[in-house]
This record gives sequence, structure tokens and C-alpha cells, in this order.
Amino acid sequence: MANYIEYHFTISPPQPASEILIAELGAVDFESFVEDEEGVLAYISEELWHPNILDEVSILNSEAFAITFSRRAIPQQNWNAEWERNFHPIVVDDTCTVRAPFHQRPETTYDIIIEPKMSFGTGHHETTHMMIQQLLSLDLSGRRVLDMGCGTGVLAILAEKLKANPIMAIDIDEWCYLNTLENIARNNCQHVKAFQGDASLLEGKMFDVVLANINRNTLLQDMKVYAAAMTPEASLVLSGFFMTDHEDITRSCEQFGFQPMKTLQRNDWISVSFQR
Repeated sequence: MANYIEYHFTISPPQPASEILIAELGAVDFESFVEDEEGVLAYISEELWHPNILDEVSILNSEAFAITFSRRAIPQQNWNAEWERNFHPIVVDDTCTVRAPFHQRPETTYDIIIEPKMSFGTGHHETTHMMIQQLLSLDLSGRRVLDMGCGTGVLAILAEKLKANPIMAIDIDEWCYLNTLENIARNNCQHVKAFQGDASLLEGKMFDVVLANINRNTLLQDMKVYAAAMTPEASLVLSGFFMTDHEDITRSCEQFGFQPMKTLQRNDWISVSFQR
């Protein structure tokens, strides 16, 4: 596995610049983000990094925000220490806790233990938080679930705790795939199977619920594939995009027979559940 490059962006004012910056960095192959009091920590594999990596990040040139940054290499063996420094437990709707192994066990109904490493999906980001909220409102008992772009595997793990079976977790990134395998084992999951790859892995598969917390462009590109792998009365839960993308995402879903059911918003990010 490759080492990673850490960028520390100092942002003033922090919102909505932080959300815009994270979205633009994700479009140029940055993989993981941590928001702190000063701004954003962003990580990219050394294999994908190049000196002009920030040229297409337009918000850095915006006169509305003051953004400065520093850069340093993060050796692979130091990553756990980085997360221990930045990762704090979260509680969603007083029902589900997402924490690291070194945090105290909570009293919530659902307790998910995550060792994030380089993977996206700790629950701290608005999109993951809303996806957890959406799942908590669904009846997943006995339903076949897909967690597309699984990151840490947190949504797949929660789906099992909500009695879904079987569950398929897919991510194109090797770090995420391996991290999901570790977290599945850490949470004693029996019905989650993880795979490294893209939407082509869905051929011949069928699901009752599809979860996809991915960027706007990938959602629009793969919507046809998701739809083909879903039952006539399936549920589709999406996030990873801004309120400004709501209309485009909804239009795409409606083309495949999905109707919007529940919309959540945190800052400029949204999550929408659809029903066929």
C-alpha cells in the first residue's frame, strides 16, 4: 500500500467553504477528510499525487474565503496515530454510536466500532451521519442490502445490526475494502461480504435496499446499474451531494421509477431516500 500526503487547509470563514473544498478535493482523487477548528485535513495517496493536483480546485482562488495550506507525507505506519488524534465518538439520534476501539462503550441501542485508517465513513461527515439517520428509520429485517462506496463499512455494519441479510459492501479503493473487512470482523458481522471494485460487480445481483454515499457524478453515471439490480419495490438511499444537486439526482432516480420519500439536510449536504 502507498503512503499518503496530508494537506492541512486553514479556512476563513469555515462555512460553506469547507464543504465546497471537500467536494472539489474528492473530484481530484483525495480520499479522506477530517474537519478541525481551523479547517480541513485532506489525504491523497502518493501514487495519485502530482505537483499540480490543486490546479482544478477552484475555491482556492475564491475571493470570498481566505484559504492557506501546508503539506506533509504520512507514512502508512503512522496512520492509526493520526486517527487517534482526530477521531472522536459520535452519537446519531441518541440511538447509534460510532466509535473507535479505544473509546468507552456507550449505552445506545447500536454500537459500531470503527478503525477508520484511510477510509471515509466515520459518521463525522454530514453525509455519513445522514445515511445513518436514514437507515435507522427503515425496516431492514431480512432485506438484501447493498452498501455501494462502503468506505469503512459503517453502513453495512449498521444494516446487519438492523437485521438485514445478506449484505454486500463494495468500494473501488483498496484501503476501503481492506478496512471494511477489518471492521466487519471487529463488529462480529456474519452476513456482510465485502468486495473491491465498481458497479460492474452488480451484474446478476438483486437487492431490496441500495445505499450509496458517493459523489454526484458517480451517482448519475451508475444510476442505471443500480436500478437494474433492484427489486420492483426496492428502497434507494443516497447522499454525497449538495442541495444544489438535488434536482439532477431526483430527475435521474425518477427516470428509473423511484419516487423521493425523505430528505435530510446538514449544512449544504443532503440525503434523499427513494421508493420504487
